[in-house]
Amino acid sequence: MKTGITTHVLDLGEGRPASGLAVTLSQQTASGWEALGDGRTDADGRVGLWRDLNLCVATYRLSFATGDWFAGQSRDCFYPMVDIVFSVDDATTHYHVPLLLNRWGYSTYRGS
Repeated sequence: MKTGITTHVLDLGEGRPASGLAVTLSQQTASGWEALGDGRTDADGRVGLWRDLNLCVATYRLSFATGDWFAGQSRDCFYPMVDIVFSVDDATTHYHVPLLLNRWGYSTYRGS
C-alpha cells in the first residue's frame, strides 16, 4: 500500500494548475513544528516529494506561500500564506491534501 503525503494546487481563478508555488511540509513535535522539507508545485500543480515519507501518527502542516506566488504573477491576494493542518491517524496509508485557490479564498479536502 502506498504511504506518504502529496498535494495538488489548482488556481480556480485562472482555471489551471498553480505551478511553481512553494510548499513546506512540517510535523508537530513536543517542541513545536519541525520542517520535513520544501518543494514547489510542478507544471500540473502537484508536489509528490513526500510520497515515500515514512509517516507516523501525528499532526502535519502543509504551508503554501500563496502571497509570493500571486505577487510573481503581478496579482494581489487576500491570504498571503495558507496553512493546512491535518491529522495522520493511520501511518500505513496515503494522504492526498489538495488546495483549491483563488485570489480571495481557498478550500481543501482529503483527496485520494
